[in-house]
Amino acid sequence: MGTAGGAALRLPGLHGYAVEFSPYWPGRVACAAAQYYGIAGCGTLAVLEQNEAGIALLKSFDWNDGLFDVTWSENNEHVLITSSGDGSLQIWDTAKAKGPLQVYKEHTQEAYSVDWSQTRGEQLVVSGSWDQTAKLWDPAVGKSLCTFRGHEGVIYSTIWSPHIPGCFASASGDQTVRIWDMKAPRVKLVIPAHQAEILSCDWCKYDENLLVTGAVDCSLKGWDLRNIRQPVFVLLGHTYAIRRVKFSPFHATLLASCSYDFTVRFWDFSKPNPLLETVEHHTEFTCGLDLSLHNRGQVVDCAWDELVKIYTPSCLAVPV
Repeated sequence: MGTAGGAALRLPGLHGYAVEFSPYWPGRVACAAAQYYGIAGCGTLAVLEQNEAGIALLKSFDWNDGLFDVTWSENNEHVLITSSGDGSLQIWDTAKAKGPLQVYKEHTQEAYSVDWSQTRGEQLVVSGSWDQTAKLWDPAVGKSLCTFRGHEGVIYSTIWSPHIPGCFASASGDQTVRIWDMKAPRVKLVIPAHQAEILSCDWCKYDENLLVTGAVDCSLKGWDLRNIRQPVFVLLGHTYAIRRVKFSPFHATLLASCSYDFTVRFWDFSKPNPLLETVEHHTEFTCGLDLSLHNRGQVVDCAWDELVKIYTPSCLAVPV
């Protein structure tokens, strides 16, 4: 156990919900945050950049409700989408002084998740909401293309497959993860993954059939979509709900998770002792987490303690 070095920036009065590294700019990060722990008040999209002195705030945009998730455009380095407590999605352009460029208001409850597709040849966004639906969007079109129904609880996470065009996963309070094909509004696969609410899921970057889930039962589970009768791995160690999980972009068996136990943990599910490292540098619920595509081993996280941190944990440090 320990704390990680690196850089930190405080966002006064703002509680971090999600962070994501830019796919274009090394060291640039977007953070979705909310006042008053997201229960009341406004939200802010903060665009940050790491430099030699630490982390600088490049730009911030305010919204009249808490912001719960953020995703960078995959075809314009200045564009981002956030999701909000009022059920809307906002498109922002960091090259413009004010925003948003557009607002999509269709969800009837909190929009808790938003993700921009990474597969070439399609510019699509998926959102997930506490109204129990996921929606498919083309950012160039002013309304949703499709609504996906089937979950019997709130949707906490919607993540595109990095391998299969038009395929995404959704994690829900109904204790299932569901796999969807955008060409067919009916669900493709239902995984009863935990006997607890599932707050997060992610796809392995090296195996199109492997998905990880993180839940309120403090466990992470790996699922092979070809055989969902039992998980291919179970990772135990967190002491409170797992808020977010991310597979490494560089290692097939390595992943990171953050939790309401204030920690970020790094795992290698191929090892007999899979827990590689526990980072304890927040004093509140740790909600946002991402791993850099540009700087191998670099991690960003955010928490309700108003801090955003960029660092390289010792287990991911590249040997010289």
